[in-house]
Amino acid sequence: MVEPTRTLEDLKQLGTGTPVDGTEGLPEPRIDALGRAYATGKRKDAVARVWLKRGSGRITVNGRDAATFFARPTLQMILAQPFTVSNRTGEFDVVCTVKGGGLSGQAGAVRHGISRALTFYEPGLRGPLKSVGFLTRDSRTVERKKYGKRKARRSFQFSKR
Repeated sequence: MVEPTRTLEDLKQLGTGTPVDGTEGLPEPRIDALGRAYATGKRKDAVARVWLKRGSGRITVNGRDAATFFARPTLQMILAQPFTVSNRTGEFDVVCTVKGGGLSGQAGAVRHGISRALTFYEPGLRGPLKSVGFLTRDSRTVERKKYGKRKARRSFQFSKR
C-alpha cells in the first residue's frame, strides 16, 4: 500500500493545531436511539446510573421524585449544581438509579453521573464542568479498621489500674 505524498501546505496545517477537514475537534455526542445520554457516577460506596434527555427539568431517583428521595436542601442543591454551572437549568429530564452508601454519597454519585451525561449529550460543556471539578470522581473512602484498635485509628481507653 502506497502512502499519498504530502505537500508543504499539508504539513503547515498540521503544525497549527487546526483540523485539516474543518471540524472543531470535539467528540461526537453519545446519544442512544431514544435521545438519551447515559453515564455512571460514583462517590464513596454509592454508584449511580444516570439517563439524561431533553425535557422539563424533572429529576427522578429510584422511581421517586428527587425532592422526596433527597429531603435535605443541601442534597437537592448538589443535584442542581451541574445544570446551574452549565446554564441548562430546566432543560433536561434525569432518570437515575442509585445504590450503596448513604444519602450524601448517593447525592455526590448522582451529581457525578449528571455531569458526565451532560458532557456526553453536549461535548462543549466539558470545559465548564471540569473547571469546577464535577467530572472528577471523588475517590475518598472510609478507612478500614485495624486490629488492636477500636476504630480505624482510635485506641482503646487506657486504664492505669
